[in-house]
Amino acid sequence: MGRFLDSELRKKLQPPDKVIERSGTKEGMRVLEVGCGSGAFTTLVARAVGERGKVYALDIEPKMLAQLENKLNSPENKDIKNVEPVQSDAYKLPFEDDFFDLAFMIAVLQEIPDRKRALQEIKRVLRPGGTLAITEFLPDPDYPLKSTTVKTVKKIGFALDKTLGNFWNYTVRFIKSTVFA
Repeated sequence: MGRFLDSELRKKLQPPDKVIERSGTKEGMRVLEVGCGSGAFTTLVARAVGERGKVYALDIEPKMLAQLENKLNSPENKDIKNVEPVQSDAYKLPFEDDFFDLAFMIAVLQEIPDRKRALQEIKRVLRPGGTLAITEFLPDPDYPLKSTTVKTVKKIGFALDKTLGNFWNYTVRFIKSTVFA
């Protein structure tokens, strides 16, 4: 699985720079990457948030985090010092309330058995006005329709911000409401 995550085919189908742009990542942000896997997007996010920002790369699988660590220790990424790998599921995140500016997941939501519980926990750790970005792409065997993703996340109390991309490869951005925070 880790090989596909970093494959040239995936990069063509789901260009990492485009995905990061769609997520709304900005310099100085504190970012939670849910289901980072081998880090196919982690280093780009780390560079996008810059030295003043930080990326917490979360995955439940130790093998995936080991691959991420190898990637971070490679010569081309030695300059990246703002990534903290975290082994955890998405049900009880080891962070304070209102901690993150942005949480994002790429082809992960459908892999989580209790999506409602995970989304509630992500909402807890996002600051009021913070962004949740969910990206999906059709080659994923668990691909959900955009309308399904929107419906699932809105039920938790997130407000829809933007939908980007197309049927085959989309990103949906939501905002943690400041009214119901």
